[in-house]
Amino acid sequence: MTHPLYGELRSVTPLASVLLARNPSAMTLEGTNSWVLRAPGVEECVVVDPGDEDDEHLERVAEQGPVALVLLTHRHHDHAGGAARFAELTGAPVRALDRSLVLGSEALGDGDVVAAAGVELRVVATPGHTSDSLSFLLSGPDAPPTVLTGDTVLGRGTTVIAHPDGVLGPYLESLRRLADLAPGTAVLPGHGQELPDAPTVAQAYLAHREQRLDQVRAALDALGPAASARQVVETVYADVDESLWPAAELSVLAQLEYLRG
Repeated sequence: MTHPLYGELRSVTPLASVLLARNPSAMTLEGTNSWVLRAPGVEECVVVDPGDEDDEHLERVAEQGPVALVLLTHRHHDHAGGAARFAELTGAPVRALDRSLVLGSEALGDGDVVAAAGVELRVVATPGHTSDSLSFLLSGPDAPPTVLTGDTVLGRGTTVIAHPDGVLGPYLESLRRLADLAPGTAVLPGHGQELPDAPTVAQAYLAHREQRLDQVRAALDALGPAASARQVVETVYADVDESLWPAAELSVLAQLEYLRG
């Protein structure tokens, strides 16, 4: 069924609007959120995560321009796969932590401040889902505090630790960084609906991870310390649709590495 928001630019805050990519799946929820950022009255914009190589979606995002700058939250194809094509369409430089994704500019680093289209974005390194995952603290005139989280925090459910590139220890530290943001900092995620309070969500994610670690410990006690990730998945995720087990296995591999390390 066609989602009612496909093709529609939806305003979320005074500084941020979103276009939903037509790539729904168990992993991407309704699809990837491509964020269009600008201060009121400013013509140009910043685009965060133009999405996969889908010309229809990329052209729709490009129409919101002129695009001053493209930022990538991480390297996964559903966020960054279309970045090079999008740069061709718009002439805009692309910035990311992963230098292989950078076009016409510099790589990003933790603490960098990017200013364009009347807004400022402070770069916060939030590795864990992937090693190159970034979040962006968005600020601008007369706007509430906001953070774009990519796949570090989703609009619903929890994210996958994409082992071996994703690692649980850094992910827990990334959640603690988000939990320390100012109360009322809204979350603009890479998938799903926006959320009202980043610290509350990050604390809930931390509690979920601790619960999962306890379940994995219990599974190892029952199965033996040399149990495989697949065996642990079949025990811990027995009530989860089996179509999600491959993704769960990645997270379990990360959990086992964390516990055994």
